[in-house]
Amino acid sequence: MGHAASAQQWEQIRHLLVERIPGFEQADPQGSLLLPLADEDWFIEIGPEGLLICQAGYDLDDMKSLLSDGTPEDLGQDELAKQAKFYLQQTVAKYRNRLIQNGFHERIEMNQDYVAALFEKPVDYGDAEGLLETIQQCRSQFLSSS
Repeated sequence: MGHAASAQQWEQIRHLLVERIPGFEQADPQGSLLLPLADEDWFIEIGPEGLLICQAGYDLDDMKSLLSDGTPEDLGQDELAKQAKFYLQQTVAKYRNRLIQNGFHERIEMNQDYVAALFEKPVDYGDAEGLLETIQQCRSQFLSSS
């Protein structure tokens, strides 16, 4: 687990990231930042918890629309989740080994609304240049795999 930043430290890092890396979007006023990656299913999330997270996921309502293909039949929640996990495994497969080799730990998060694969890596907010380098390395993995 990463080391949670003080409010002041996180504010400084947040400002630096927004300034130095185009594309970072604020998820909420004092919380996490999101950065879409070259592969449209993936994005980076970073917040005050001290974790850099590369993640991909599927909204189950979107999955329902995709799978029903305009038919009125209603897929059960279990079937939807199973299908979403299947698609997620396909999405994650081409990046998993590289992310794990780079020190990320994988976990699956699932609830009634979505299923997501999160690859988490603790980061040191005291080393701003190291953090920027780590984010750029992560981004480049998604550029070179398409």
